[in-house]
Amino acid sequence: MLVAVTDPPDPLADIARNVAGHNRVLSTGTFLDSLRFRVHLGAHFGVDPVNVEAQVIGDHGTSQVFLWSSARIAGVPLARLLQERRESLADLRAKVEKDVRYANITIIEGHDASQYGIGIVSARIAEMVLHDERSVVPIGSYQREFGITLSLPSVVGRSGVTMTLPPDLSAEERNGLQRSAENLRKALERVR
Repeated sequence: MLVAVTDPPDPLADIARNVAGHNRVLSTGTFLDSLRFRVHLGAHFGVDPVNVEAQVIGDHGTSQVFLWSSARIAGVPLARLLQERRESLADLRAKVEKDVRYANITIIEGHDASQYGIGIVSARIAEMVLHDERSVVPIGSYQREFGITLSLPSVVGRSGVTMTLPPDLSAEERNGLQRSAENLRKALERVR
């Protein structure tokens, strides 16, 4: 099992997969971004992030796709909670997406390093594989439909990704995922 951690993790996973000659290659992908998304939503709604169901898919980069259409707090759709609070999804979305996309810069400015988050994610992936947990997380693996490695919710265990669970996407999210895949294809060409 190989896990690409260094940026850009998805194109590097594709290169590693080709060199290794097998598909047991993962990238940390959007796992850390998804955790950050949950933390920011939890802070906004005043709940423990463990009760937030929200994912980021696609690439680990600026074209990543935040799944707002399926985001929930303890099973309650985010859209309903925002309506009850008379808050705008557009305002929350702009703030949270910016904070998550550029969290690395904020963390480096505050701590002079950003290795802790990715270290925790890497350790967590190792646990899933070593203990054959079959946990479902958004993680990068080769997606035949797109011809590259990108992140989708996936079952992770001893054999790597054993199943991908493509989420229901809004039209905007579907288009975003296509753009994300295209950006990854271009990035792969640059690193080859």
